[in-house]
Amino acid sequence: MNNMTNLFKSALLEQKDPLIGCWLALANPYTAELCATAGFDWLLIDNEHGPNDLRSSLAQLQAVAPYSSHPIVRPPVGDVNLIKQLLDTGVQTLLIPMVETAEQAALMVAATRYPPAGIRGVGAALGRASRYNSIPSYLHDANANICLLVQVESATALKNLDAIAAVDGVDGVFVGPADLAASLGHLGNPNHPDVQAAIADAVRRIKLAGKPPGILALDEPVARRYIEWGCRFVAVAADSLLLSAAVRGVAQKFKAPPT
Repeated sequence: MNNMTNLFKSALLEQKDPLIGCWLALANPYTAELCATAGFDWLLIDNEHGPNDLRSSLAQLQAVAPYSSHPIVRPPVGDVNLIKQLLDTGVQTLLIPMVETAEQAALMVAATRYPPAGIRGVGAALGRASRYNSIPSYLHDANANICLLVQVESATALKNLDAIAAVDGVDGVFVGPADLAASLGHLGNPNHPDVQAAIADAVRRIKLAGKPPGILALDEPVARRYIEWGCRFVAVAADSLLLSAAVRGVAQKFKAPPT
């Protein structure tokens, strides 16, 4: 329980097999724990598009803690104060949405580091991150075990991608296909050839910068294509969609389709 080593960060930087993840949007510790039993490398607790808050995220962190799946939290926005709260609850890996400039990325790095390396407020002794002050070395070891992933998902972000990926302290760059498609004029169609070309080029540039690329793909052939392109952490499922597909499938076996 007191081992602070971020195994996801270590695995991400080893450049071996891709790390396969599942999106958690149901905001429920029971379903989060269920997903943790499946053996995914990582689970994304979504505060941006899922109805999560600090307390529901904490409950899910506690629910998945006994399992090998590594929890990642995506806040609704890259807010310094919210990041401080999430880190104090024990989050070690963050996915920050809608990062569009190197300056934004650098601010996110600073928000996750204690001074003098950053601006994170010192108060973790009060909470779960330091195991309620039972880890004497927490303040000195925390910085090295934070994994910061930034999400590029707009035409502006693609323009600034090389500078974003070059920011020291950014551990990975995640391409957001849905918002990127919208930004490129193809709302609801991330498989449009122009969007796919932009994603392929983004993955190439992220790799060229020496950072691992990541992405979300709920269609198996598309996910496998992204892995072939070199994506290192790939979400291939979402709890809400898995449940909805399963219950609708069962209902349709026994009930006539609605008219």
